[in-house]
Amino acid sequence: MAKEKVILAYSGGLDTTAIIPWLKENFDYEVVCVCVDCGQGNELDGLEERAKYCGAEKLYIENVIDEFCDEYIVPCVQAHAVYENKYLLGTSMARPCIAKKLVEIARKEGATAICHGATGKGNDQIRFELGIKALAPDLKIIAAWRNEKWTLDSRESEIEYCKAHGIELPFSADNSYSRDRNIWHISHEGLELEDPANEPNYDHLLVLGTTPEKAPNEGEYVSLSFEKGVPVKLNGKAMKVSEIITELNKLGGKHGIGIVDIVENRVVGMKSRGVYETPGGTILYEAHQQLEELILDRETLREKEEMGMKFAQIVYEGKWFSPLREAAQAFIESTQAYVTGDVKFKLYKGNIIKAGTTSKYSLYNESIASFKTGDLYDHHDAEGFINLFGLSTKVRAMKMQEVK
Repeated sequence: MAKEKVILAYSGGLDTTAIIPWLKENFDYEVVCVCVDCGQGNELDGLEERAKYCGAEKLYIENVIDEFCDEYIVPCVQAHAVYENKYLLGTSMARPCIAKKLVEIARKEGATAICHGATGKGNDQIRFELGIKALAPDLKIIAAWRNEKWTLDSRESEIEYCKAHGIELPFSADNSYSRDRNIWHISHEGLELEDPANEPNYDHLLVLGTTPEKAPNEGEYVSLSFEKGVPVKLNGKAMKVSEIITELNKLGGKHGIGIVDIVENRVVGMKSRGVYETPGGTILYEAHQQLEELILDRETLREKEEMGMKFAQIVYEGKWFSPLREAAQAFIESTQAYVTGDVKFKLYKGNIIKAGTTSKYSLYNESIASFKTGDLYDHHDAEGFINLFGLSTKVRAMKMQEVK
């Protein structure tokens, strides 16, 4: 009788590598590893050999970079979704994309379970599992770190476990930052960051760029073009969204853009401190917002700001595959119909400085906005407006005088 199959979300790191023999020993599964490439770069080198060496039957490496950019990143840019005013959702956006691919491979392989290596303290366990439950409620989920059979509680114990199963790996037990990387960002946790009183050791920490202090002394002009809220050109050259993000990461990293040190509130209730590098994403968010402020009317812009905060919370909490996310995104997309135009700015030592925004749909009317009296606005009209707008304020003040 053939063994049941389990799909393992495989990164190639020590945790998920140790999970391969653990699954075989404790569940007698046939292990199929799936690495979902969201833009991790050279982190994928040598994964197939490692996975099979550790006992996996096969490894899928699924490139979803364009899907990730077009279907997950773009909606968050359009929403201006920022969690707790700082975090641009780099890991949060990627997890549902990964969960979707895990389910697809599980169906293809006829697997009965999906396993992940997210810890019981973090947000990723929620994001993975809500995604799997939404797309494949019949599949069993194995969260190794929460399983009673998982007794490995340190890098040292994981290395020893692998050695006991005849597996020698190029991992060391020394401490390093815990990182998550994709095309959008890289996050850093651990070491000195675990104490909020400590300043980050940026010389040791940064991967995508440099600090503003070490950025070039000369600024650099950049232009972005959008069509219906989607970036389509960089410096006049038509590109895919993934290509634009890749190039903006280089430019932003060079000029010290997008470094955020935050203590955030995880879904599970605890606070965690981390440093995020999101150079290209920070530029995209700022450019898109500069264009919107020219095009959207005041009431729509106000409602969209509130929806953007709600959208960020939905994504952060792993509820991508939900009616609420679909409804919120539908509203956001409706606001993007005329968000088309060009944004020019200068990158300089961590700053994104406006250098001109244009759009054929701009609501900015120089005749009205000018300090000179124009045909479309009569200063005297403001008197009646102020009388009505301030009526409740005046009535209350009169009543307070009467009472006193």
